Amino acid sequence: MKEEVTRPDPRLKQIAQKLKQLRVAKGYSSYEAFAFDHELPRVGYGRHEQGSNLTMNSLLRLLDIHQISLAEFFAEL
Repeated sequence: MKEEVTRPDPRLKQIAQKLKQLRVAKGYSSYEAFAFDHELPRVGYGRHEQGSNLTMNSLLRLLDIHQISLAEFFAEL
C-alpha cells in the first residue's frame, strides 16, 4: 500500500507570512524578541510564523496583540 504524502495547505503559509509582516511592521526583526516582549512561547511563536502549530486561540491572541480584527487580518489574503 502506497502512503500518501500530504502537502501543507498554502493558505497556512499566507497566514504565517502575514504574521511575520505584522511583527516586522512593529519594528521587530527577531521573532524571538517579539515573543519575549509579548510573553509568548518563543518556539511556539516561531512555528506560527512557519505556518504550523497555529490554533484559532493562538491566532486570536496574536490579533489582539497587533490590535487588528479578523476581517482586517484576512482582508488582503
